[in-house]
Amino acid sequence: MELTIENRGEVAIVAVNGRLDASSAGELQKQFDKLLDKTKFFVFDLAQMDFVDSTGLGKLVACLKKATEMDGGLKLCGLQPKPRMVFEITKAYTVFDIYDDVDAAVESY
Repeated sequence: MELTIENRGEVAIVAVNGRLDASSAGELQKQFDKLLDKTKFFVFDLAQMDFVDSTGLGKLVACLKKATEMDGGLKLCGLQPKPRMVFEITKAYTVFDIYDDVDAAVESY
């Protein structure tokens, strides 16, 4: 997994590239915690994320929880077919605000 971070005003855009699984979820959490010192509004761009397992999904939920506890938010966009299937099976789509693209997610703030 590779993360790319971009800022648009108060919103941090975190692009996740590759697999978000047990081996990479800790790195996502570590980078998120660093960003949380600077902002509390996030968009996770998942257009290049081709796989997510239960550990990765759990980290996404943990990041959402931390952001909302600080009166911020975390929104997802660009969910691809395979990861989308995981979100549908687990009903995780009911927990997150999911948008088609980065611009729509950023504008929702």
